[in-house]
Amino acid sequence: MVNYYIKRTGQMVVTLYAVVTIAFALVRFLPGGPATALRAQLMQEDVPSEVIAQRIELYLSVNPDAPLLDQYISYMSNIFLEGSLGKSVFIQRQTPVTEILAEALPWTLFIVISSIILFHIMAVVIGALMAYWEGSLFDTVNSAIAIVFTSIPFYVLAIVLVWILGYEMSLFPVGNRYGDAIEPGLSVTYILDVIYHGALPIASMVITQYGVRALSFRGNSIQILGEDFVRVARLRGLSDSRIALWYVGRNAILPLYTGFLLSLGWLLGGTVILEEIFNYPGIGLKFIEALEVRDYPVIMGVFIMITVALVVGIYVADLTYGKIDPRIETGDQSEAF
Repeated sequence: MVNYYIKRTGQMVVTLYAVVTIAFALVRFLPGGPATALRAQLMQEDVPSEVIAQRIELYLSVNPDAPLLDQYISYMSNIFLEGSLGKSVFIQRQTPVTEILAEALPWTLFIVISSIILFHIMAVVIGALMAYWEGSLFDTVNSAIAIVFTSIPFYVLAIVLVWILGYEMSLFPVGNRYGDAIEPGLSVTYILDVIYHGALPIASMVITQYGVRALSFRGNSIQILGEDFVRVARLRGLSDSRIALWYVGRNAILPLYTGFLLSLGWLLGGTVILEEIFNYPGIGLKFIEALEVRDYPVIMGVFIMITVALVVGIYVADLTYGKIDPRIETGDQSEAF
């Protein structure tokens, strides 16, 4: 088991190293990329040529006039040893990218984590009821609803919600994290206003994501209900609640557990579009702002952060999967994904 943890940890480290290496390659070799664009920008501003390389190194953590190996070592050491992702060139000039991301990230995580928790709860509850009443009107109607919502891209539903509930009916705010008249702080008014402003982005994610997981949970539950160990449990006279919780639910939820952690990375990427639609100031909106003015350090910072979130999610899923499925500790089943 120790070898398994070491193997997965090693794979995570190698993956992160590869991601940062790809980011370096994009910064250094992309035609018309960050270094080239920044050099052209500084030349237009009549910055002396001997200062241009220093400015590029300041913003991108890469000295374009140094040998390639030195550039690579400097870039990797800045990220892994100092945690530096460079500085913003345009949207918040000379502000460290880490500060920009640290300010915006909690708001994006609020939207993403709230959505993940809510649509998984809905998936488990509705999926379990659909399996329990398999073939009933409830099962048929909810299966159809789940399929319809799953087929709708979240950004399409987001536009519909903004148009109807935001602009036409003025029931929900469009834009900002909280109202201008609200004083930030640990007060009930502030917390409720934050939830109010995040309601539509969260609803867009929840409504379009719960369906596929509810259908998955329904299928898993129906399959497990027919297993021999469930019949044996019934013959032993165990209560329905104990069978549903410890025999059916625990096994049926395993695929959802992996998806729960992987959703973090996937939805972080999705916020790029979602926050643009709702004008919600998180890392997705920062990414769009940076993209419009070619602020490459911020773009690369968001790219690295989203990728790291996905890799860490897979890593945590692998390490904890054996806690809820003991078969993996005995080698009866492969990894979580």
